Amino acid sequence: MEYRLLGKTGIQVSAISLGTWQVGGKWGSEFDHNNADKILNQAVDAGVNFIDTADVYSDGESEKAVGRLVRSRKEKIHVATKCGRQLQPHVNQSYQVDVLRKFVEDSLRNMQLETIDLVQLHCPPTEVYYRPEIFDLFSQLKQEGKIQNMGVSVEKVEEGLKALEYENVTTVQVIFNMFRQRPANLFFEQALEKNVGIIVRVPLASGLLTGKFGPETSFAAGDHRQFNRSGEAFDKGETFSGIDYETGLAAVAALKEIFPGQSNLAAIALRWILQFKAVSCIIPGASSPEQVLQNIHVFDQPDLTAEELAAINRVYDQFIKPAVHHLW
Repeated sequence: MEYRLLGKTGIQVSAISLGTWQVGGKWGSEFDHNNADKILNQAVDAGVNFIDTADVYSDGESEKAVGRLVRSRKEKIHVATKCGRQLQPHVNQSYQVDVLRKFVEDSLRNMQLETIDLVQLHCPPTEVYYRPEIFDLFSQLKQEGKIQNMGVSVEKVEEGLKALEYENVTTVQVIFNMFRQRPANLFFEQALEKNVGIIVRVPLASGLLTGKFGPETSFAAGDHRQFNRSGEAFDKGETFSGIDYETGLAAVAALKEIFPGQSNLAAIALRWILQFKAVSCIIPGASSPEQVLQNIHVFDQPDLTAEELAAINRVYDQFIKPAVHHLW
């Protein structure tokens, strides 16, 4: 395992960490605590020391599983959670200081922890980034010892840039992968300058970048890759990075020509992300212990060559950039 500094938190985190949207269940679905325990413990056994969860993942059950893991292991495991997506309606006006405070305190109870290493606003509406009182709350929670650091999870580069203006924002979580390259420009440059850690989510474009999907691939009715392709439930960019599925398949076919003989592109896609200096860690999900180990295979993958990187950029420019670069 490789470890990197998570910005001004001062925490050294595993370059491949773990996101828990898929651990034991998804938003609102039945949660399998036995499977969650296996996945979480396999991650720690493999050197993962940073776990990202959220209060809405299976209505708090994911947080409970993460807290149980932390309390049961001798290793130092850093925990990040997120708050705000419980708000209904999920609009700017719903974001109130007292409500967010309660969410953080509920997360502490769910995990049975005295403090949380990192609490992130969970993809709030853009207007929230222009409300200093929301960010001031987390400074107060830190003074009270309930949290150690504050961060944000964003949908758009513009939101990330605005978040960087707040001194107490220590991390920004963002979608970044071969099919979502815009963050690598001004945003990464500014984050490095301000020593803000970058947490990368959706690194495999909802599995597209594994190269395992085809036109015949089907997804269950409860899978966001089936019901959210046009943003019916939440931001379209969270599903296949906002790429039209057929266009994504064509781009993956072009990537396979760059890496002939590679049946699974996942390690290549993760290595591509890790070659950016601004990236602190990647938080791929896992629905089984075996998937945790597959993600760790990135460290068996050598750095991509300048020629390979240029070829990847040509695929992006041809298939992806015209459709999505300007949107997020």
